[in-house]
Amino acid sequence: MDVIKQMLTGKLVEGYMPMQMLFELGSFALLFIGAFYFLGKNGIKVNKLAQATGLFVFSILYFTYRIYPPIPFSVRAIYATMTLIGIFMWVSSTEESWKDFRKPIIAVADANTAITKMIRTVVVVLLPFLVGFMGYNSMKPNVDEPIELRTVHPAPPASTKVHGKTFVLQTASSPYRVDDAGKYSDTIQKTHIDGNPWDEKAPPYLQYVREGGQIFFQNCHFCHGDNLNGRGMFAFAFNPIPANFTDPGTIAQLQETFVFWRVSKGGIGLPREGFPWASVMPPWEQHLTVDEIWKVILFEYWHTGYYPRTWD
Repeated sequence: MDVIKQMLTGKLVEGYMPMQMLFELGSFALLFIGAFYFLGKNGIKVNKLAQATGLFVFSILYFTYRIYPPIPFSVRAIYATMTLIGIFMWVSSTEESWKDFRKPIIAVADANTAITKMIRTVVVVLLPFLVGFMGYNSMKPNVDEPIELRTVHPAPPASTKVHGKTFVLQTASSPYRVDDAGKYSDTIQKTHIDGNPWDEKAPPYLQYVREGGQIFFQNCHFCHGDNLNGRGMFAFAFNPIPANFTDPGTIAQLQETFVFWRVSKGGIGLPREGFPWASVMPPWEQHLTVDEIWKVILFEYWHTGYYPRTWD
């Protein structure tokens, strides 16, 4: 009952939309035909060509503005073609109807009156220009910058293999995010966020942060910058520039294992189905050990003050 009520209010209901469209278009077509028949019976004759044109224009407006969400132009073109075929079947259904339909076309071609001569002249002059414009428009070179669809954070695989070891991204964790007793802790960063990693007596977590920082400044700061903001000395040779880790839309939104996968595999290791990827980052597994990659990531989170997201 709710579906019927929604239909009666003119709302297109998901799952019933194709049947609603057919019903509505059929109903409007019958109304058009009935209106023209009624006018003809009352002495107001509307030529079949005008009737067909009016019905076709209405169908175009219907497909363009009635259907929501909007359908692509290619689909609208298919619907319009099918409508046009139906209209031609209607106007050619009887000999009398077909003669009425082609009567104004033949009159313009014969040009026996001043008006038809003028119309024929306009058509003969404008038609070549129209064809030429359409041909030029379809063949002219396009100087617009091509659209590049880019996904910033690609979907990760279930697991990744680095240096012969398989890491299941949903269950793996950083081996260096440990408390003072050497046990894994996802809250340790909060207690040492203001600590000094370069203190020789720093707790284990901060010592790992220091080692990650040393690796970062030896390898990564050239592109990602001294402040991890993506503005290193080489950054502006690339478009887009390297990731800005201080932006809350980057590593703050990601799991630590996701970052491990991205750092290990680099730009060329991203999934093929998502290309093109705008990433020039090298696969750091070719230059760093597994431990060094984890330590770099540890430093990046500590330095920016962000915490990696969890799978919970």
